[in-house]
Amino acid sequence: MKRQKGKLREYLETIIVALLVALFVRTFVVQAFKIPSSSMEPTLLVGDHILVNKFIYGIRIPVLGIKLFEFKRPRRGDVIVFIYPKDRSKDFIKRVIATGGETVQIKDRVIYINGKPIEDPWGVYRGNPYPLPFSPKANFGPVTVPEGYLFVLGDNRDNSQDSRYWGFVPLKDVLGKAFLIYWSWDWRKGNILPRVRWNRIGKLIH
Repeated sequence: MKRQKGKLREYLETIIVALLVALFVRTFVVQAFKIPSSSMEPTLLVGDHILVNKFIYGIRIPVLGIKLFEFKRPRRGDVIVFIYPKDRSKDFIKRVIATGGETVQIKDRVIYINGKPIEDPWGVYRGNPYPLPFSPKANFGPVTVPEGYLFVLGDNRDNSQDSRYWGFVPLKDVLGKAFLIYWSWDWRKGNILPRVRWNRIGKLIH
């Protein structure tokens, strides 16, 4: 009987340790997210399952919202996951376009940082029925990003709720950098096998 109790205790201890390790990894190292909308197409599709590096920008302490050991800061082009400023129960994913102290402006879909046009290989405009001068958000700013904040856009520029609509993202609310698609499927297709996007599995996020 004692032997059985000893084994049961050993199993319970193993399970508890495994759960604690999994919780630590999820909180501070890597977390999985699912893409629910088309705002980041074509970089990320609805049904993509991604991994996010949670320590690259520093270790964020939950609830307190403070960061320790800040290794680097988000920079232009990074795809980040953050707490949505308008509803802190939601996480959003967008691309960093401007950082603190930079002035950003959009003229006829061209992005200017500090008055100079930048390369924008990520932005896609499609399905917009409006001519450029009348296209919603084809023109924006100029606005200067406050220190400690980021200006972010979705890659699908005609279908993205982003900094053009609700403002800046505080650095303290950045959860991590998206780096890998580990699974992808299109639930709208009938059979199971055709749903899987095999060519996207293992794809790095740029």
